[in-house]
Amino acid sequence: MVLSVLVVGHGSIAAWVADHVKDDQNLRIDYVLCRPGREDAARAAIPGAEAISDVSQLDNDVVDGDVDYALECAGHGGLAAHGPGLLERGIDLGVISIGAFSDPDISSALEQAAKASEAQIELLGGAIGAIDALAAARQGGLEEVTYIGRKPPAGWKGSAAENVLDLDGLNDAEVHFTGSAREAAQAYPKNANVAATVALAGLGLDHTKVTLVADPAMTGNRHVVEAKGAFGSFSFTIDGKALPGNPKSSALTAMSAVRALRNRAALIRI
Repeated sequence: MVLSVLVVGHGSIAAWVADHVKDDQNLRIDYVLCRPGREDAARAAIPGAEAISDVSQLDNDVVDGDVDYALECAGHGGLAAHGPGLLERGIDLGVISIGAFSDPDISSALEQAAKASEAQIELLGGAIGAIDALAAARQGGLEEVTYIGRKPPAGWKGSAAENVLDLDGLNDAEVHFTGSAREAAQAYPKNANVAATVALAGLGLDHTKVTLVADPAMTGNRHVVEAKGAFGSFSFTIDGKALPGNPKSSALTAMSAVRALRNRAALIRI
């Protein structure tokens, strides 16, 4: 059986994923969900996929065939707009915009839709590792989890950091946010998906500590997860690279999405 996939969004991550699974014999991206009027751009980004602009088009003659799995690559807005509709149709949904779960309305809509249809929501590891260890540690009792996100000042442009720091004038590393993962995800919707991922794997959005740093010495993004509990303790650090041509998109996030698709289609999963 070939896994039929629908991708929500057609930006750099979606295009990278499509390019890296195009020759996979076990899965096929059949549909791409885009904004009205963006169908041509969506087809160009994901060749061979049928471009649709609303989930309801899966129910009429415009589209033939069933979707086995949907992959969200469209940000918080795309997830909120289309996630519930996909889940209501019984389509399992892989999510990379995990920070959206900090919004109770979005989280509730997704969970209610999944419950009604018995579909599943899969939160992908994205730009961070050690999620498997953190989720396992939660089963035996976690005491404390901290996430520290460190980026060059330019990496925080367009975010709430600009209200706190002069990003163009920094000579030394400066903290511009400390708080909970929920607060971080809400204040930095385009920058704190990793914080939300760590939180949902561990102690939750309100009990995971987050520190965000602008550091002129950095050339890329550094993610640090520190945890302690009944299992012992660990500190995990990853220096991530961006996708070629898009400094705001994590290469590992795109790779995580490819892994999710291949795991779905595989006989043996790891």
